[in-house]
Amino acid sequence: MRRQERADLASKILAELFPETPIPLNHTDAYTLLVAVMLSAQTTDKKVNEVTPALFAKADNPVDMANLEVEEIRQIINQIGLAPTKAKNLKRMAEQLLERHEGEVLPDWDALENLAGVGHKTASVVMSQAFGLPAFPVDTHIHRLAQRWGLSNGKSVVRTEKDLKAVFSKDTWNKRHLQMIFFGRQYCPARGHVIDECPICSLLNS
Repeated sequence: MRRQERADLASKILAELFPETPIPLNHTDAYTLLVAVMLSAQTTDKKVNEVTPALFAKADNPVDMANLEVEEIRQIINQIGLAPTKAKNLKRMAEQLLERHEGEVLPDWDALENLAGVGHKTASVVMSQAFGLPAFPVDTHIHRLAQRWGLSNGKSVVRTEKDLKAVFSKDTWNKRHLQMIFFGRQYCPARGHVIDECPICSLLNS
C-alpha cells in the first residue's frame, strides 16, 4: 500500500473515531495555552491541568508571571517534571513578552520560537490551537504512530512533521494532529500494543 493510501485510510478511521477534537490543555487565551504547553513537556496533559489552576490564580498574564520569583513558580508546579527549569523559563518568557511584544503572544513563528523554553513543537501547538493557523505539532504519540503506519521513517521529529504535512491536506492538519494524539493514547500505546486489536495498525500491517 502506497504512503498516500495509508494516510487516506488512517484519516478515514480517525475522522470516524474522533469527529470532535477538544484541546486537551485547559486555557483561556493564547498566553495561558503557551504556559500550559511549556509545562507539558515530558508530563501528561492531565497533570498539567491539575497544576495550572493554582498557577493561573497567581499569574494568568505576563505581568503577574514576571513579578513572581522563580522559586514561587517552582513550588506551584513542583509536581511536574523538570519543574526548576520550567519555572525559570516561564518567568523569562513572560519578561521577554513584555520587553519585545508589549505582553502579547503573537501568531508569529519567529516571535514564538525566540522565547525562553519555546521550541518548534510548542510554537506549533500555539499557532494551531490558539490562532487556528495550519501547523502539525509532532509529539511522542504522533511520532510513534507515523512510524507504525508507514507514513514516515521516524528517524527525527523534523522528518516526521515534513512527511505528515505531505500526506495530509493542509486544511486538516490542526484537527488531524489532535486525532492522532487521542488515537495514540486510546488504541496505539507505546507499550503493550497489540497490532490485531488496533483499528488502524491491524489494517495497515495485514
